[in-house]
Amino acid sequence: MAHINTPIPSLKLNDGNSIPMLGYGTGTAWYKTGDESSIDQACVDSVKTAIKLGYYHLDGAEVYKTETELGVAIKQSGVTREKLYVTTKVITNIADIPNAIKTSLKKLQLDYVDLYLIHAPFFANTDEEHQKAWAEMEQVQAAGLAKSIGVSNYLPEHLSAIMKTARAPPAINQIEFHPYLQHPQLLEFHKKHGIATSAYGPLTAVTKAKPGPVDDYMAALAKKYGVSEGEVALRWCIDQDIVTITTSGKEQRMSDYLRCATFKLTPKEISEILKLGEGRHFRGFWNHKFADDDRR
Repeated sequence: MAHINTPIPSLKLNDGNSIPMLGYGTGTAWYKTGDESSIDQACVDSVKTAIKLGYYHLDGAEVYKTETELGVAIKQSGVTREKLYVTTKVITNIADIPNAIKTSLKKLQLDYVDLYLIHAPFFANTDEEHQKAWAEMEQVQAAGLAKSIGVSNYLPEHLSAIMKTARAPPAINQIEFHPYLQHPQLLEFHKKHGIATSAYGPLTAVTKAKPGPVDDYMAALAKKYGVSEGEVALRWCIDQDIVTITTSGKEQRMSDYLRCATFKLTPKEISEILKLGEGRHFRGFWNHKFADDDRR
């Protein structure tokens, strides 16, 4: 299988660190419902394949129960730690973040992660609870256990709460983002405060939300650039300076997704997808946690 040699672009975060703009996720496809201690060999093999193909940004979380697999794959890949960019997230053990990251690092067999995220804001009922959690995230960063710290699934009110007492704003907010879930107000808030945006579920419009208003246009762009609609969807995020997390258990598909580094959409094409996407509202994940009107 041909290795795509075009380098994956990086984005500079507000803390001075850089993050590769395409990451391989160990959630959705690999989420483990059973006993965490039983190793999912298929997950280990897929992560090793992803690393071999050139995905050096690996995205995990304690709630996926796949940190052990990620650790084994990293160890067996033979790629040096410095080359990799590893993300994990806390929610299950949110009551004690300094201990939660130590547990995660043990499973990952690492001394530090490149990015540590609070997985979702739903654990807190008050601004004070948000602020306490963020202060613990800052402790973790100060201790060198995470190079960058951020959040996931946060809305402007959650970000505002932590920023009242934060020493520094989150480096990044990882959210579900695709043409049918564009979060204009949230992205505006990010821009104003120098918070980067990361997208999970970036392929939703061309996979689980079909049929929809972007279908024909995405198909035409795929034909124009000689790629798949999935790669157009990934590129659409990257061209808006949004870090993109995707996953697959199929080597060919993983390899194909890397082609999103080989072309760029024009500003007109980006805004056309944006406009067409506004014709439909679709959330693929965390449905029960958000109000119907969550277009923020």
